[in-house]
Amino acid sequence: MSWEPTLAHYLILSAAIFSIGMIGVMVRRNAIILFMSIELMLNAVNLTFIAFSRYRIDMDGHIFAFFVMAVAAAEAAVALAIVLHVFRHKRSVNVDEMQQLQY
Repeated sequence: MSWEPTLAHYLILSAAIFSIGMIGVMVRRNAIILFMSIELMLNAVNLTFIAFSRYRIDMDGHIFAFFVMAVAAAEAAVALAIVLHVFRHKRSVNVDEMQQLQY
């Protein structure tokens, strides 16, 4: 007798990961940690897409997850460029200190 995770297990795990990401976005003020928390939230959404795709036995969730990963990669590249630019001028990556993107 082997144990196999059900859809509820995947959804609970996805909700937990999404909650950790949301808490990270709301509590932390460091831009790097903020973007890592957003990536956690996107990965939780991907897990949900894949879980429902497996439950329904189709490929739609996999396709959506692929597009979410592509958007997340683009978001990470742009966010890293912005953070590096701001750090060069402000010497800080604290979100509270970044009221304007001017220097």
